[in-house]
Amino acid sequence: MNSTKMIGIALIVAGLLGVSLGGFSFTKETHKASLGPINLSVAEEKKVNIPLWASIAAIVAGAAVLVAGSKR
Repeated sequence: MNSTKMIGIALIVAGLLGVSLGGFSFTKETHKASLGPINLSVAEEKKVNIPLWASIAAIVAGAAVLVAGSKR
C-alpha cells in the first residue's frame, strides 16, 4: 500500500470520527495560588468542537486522494 492510499484512508477515518464525535474534550489544570507549601489549583474541562463542514471536507479530500492514487 503506497503513501497516497494511506493518507486518503487517514483523512476518511479522521472525517468519520469528526462527524460521529463532533469534538473532543480535555482537562486543563491551572495553578491559582501558592501559599508556602500549599498550592491551590483548579482543573477545568475544555471542549473543542469540530465543525461538520471540516469533517465532510476531510472525507471528500480522502476520497479524492484515493481516486487520484488509484489512477496511477
